[in-house]
Amino acid sequence: MTMTRRQFLSASAAVAATPLLDVRALAAPLPREADIVVIGAGAAGIAAARRVMAANRKVIVVEATGQIGGRCLTDTATFDVPFDRGARWMYNPEVNPMLKLARNAGLELSSAPIGPKIRIGRRNARAGETEEFLAALVRAHRAIDDASRGRADLPCASVLPKDLGDWAGTAEFVLGAGFAGKDLKDIAVADIARAQERNAAMVCRQGLGTLVAKLGGQIPISLSTPASRVSWSNREVAVETPAGKIAARAAIITVSSNVLSAGSIKFIPELPKRQLDAAGKLSLGSYDHIALQLPRNPLGLGHNDIFIEQSNSSRTGLLLANIGGSSLCSVDVAGSFGRDLSAQGDKAMIAFAIEWLTKLFGSEFGPAVKKSNATRWNSAPFALGAMSAAAPGGQLSRKVLSEPFGSVFLAGEATHETLWGTVDGAWESGERAAEAVLRKIGAIREPEPIAPTRPETKRRRRSAPARAAGARIN
Repeated sequence: MTMTRRQFLSASAAVAATPLLDVRALAAPLPREADIVVIGAGAAGIAAARRVMAANRKVIVVEATGQIGGRCLTDTATFDVPFDRGARWMYNPEVNPMLKLARNAGLELSSAPIGPKIRIGRRNARAGETEEFLAALVRAHRAIDDASRGRADLPCASVLPKDLGDWAGTAEFVLGAGFAGKDLKDIAVADIARAQERNAAMVCRQGLGTLVAKLGGQIPISLSTPASRVSWSNREVAVETPAGKIAARAAIITVSSNVLSAGSIKFIPELPKRQLDAAGKLSLGSYDHIALQLPRNPLGLGHNDIFIEQSNSSRTGLLLANIGGSSLCSVDVAGSFGRDLSAQGDKAMIAFAIEWLTKLFGSEFGPAVKKSNATRWNSAPFALGAMSAAAPGGQLSRKVLSEPFGSVFLAGEATHETLWGTVDGAWESGERAAEAVLRKIGAIREPEPIAPTRPETKRRRRSAPARAAGARIN
């Protein structure tokens, strides 16, 4: 994908005008040398830099925007409650290291609602209707899972059961646009089938962007410093920015797959075709929040209520109501419809949100909207979308994208084979890349192999490894 100069400048101005969390990086001049340069101060970049610092190696993070967080950004200025403009959930609390770090940072965590409620016209679905939907969802996911075992990595839409009836559109939204930011026809069956279950979602009251920014608070970060060129070999790298050039032993690059494909960073030698092709097959889907401040709760909903609708149209969304007990509601739009709507601008997005809520809940409440705001991640020049989803035939590209070349290592949610599209996956990918870099530069020594005490006298048959259980979507 490409951007014209006019589009780039326009998008940059829009991002600069957006009120975001103001968290300062360490005020230090850009160094001429470092052990490792990290490009991007999102979740993956912060995780990587923290791991490098823990190994007592010199690291510098260069970030193109004026904020820490990447696609985790908390707006504390527009409304009377923190508004996560990007990612808002963390998953798998039993094993997610970010939750412990959040608590240690003094932030408050709570469980997110379990599953959405469903509107059928202007009423809530009855218990039996909800069961019908869940059964349709299970059948659709089972069909995708079964198809993933075949030789061809097909589009998800092509393998869905044909008899899902009135729930077909809703199932497609939940499994496709609402989950991965793309319609099911544009997603590989293997990507959905291999996605690790995202269970027990957790929310940070101060905002997920606030958490990532706090975790980057002690890291030397140069904000508003886009990397323009990376010269690399097997032994060293040089990263050029408007503030100067940094020579390092290795670089960890955490920009999005769309930014890589757009050629925003020039590589010398060029980015290997293998990684470039992989990035193209892992393009970002579209997912945006349309925020409406509605005092006195005109919808009559509970705190953090989540609603979807029974619909056979892609012109639909997801409602998160009364966020954190406040008067802020968010209508999320995604997939091809969300991308088209976002391209029409804030006014069209807000008009749709009001129209959609009126359709579902009855009374005209447009005048009750005190304040509104919409995200437009497709136009953000240093993101160019929301989260990655593999095109049909492209799921193996995640592993390819994570392969280092020379002294350059790639990280980010698109490089995670099972937790793609999540902050959890981005964080873990950053830690993995840092471990690999530290090994390369000799900061971590590989353990010595343990020699057997005596030779085996009999050859034993090795048992086949147990196959991991298939992941499911809640």
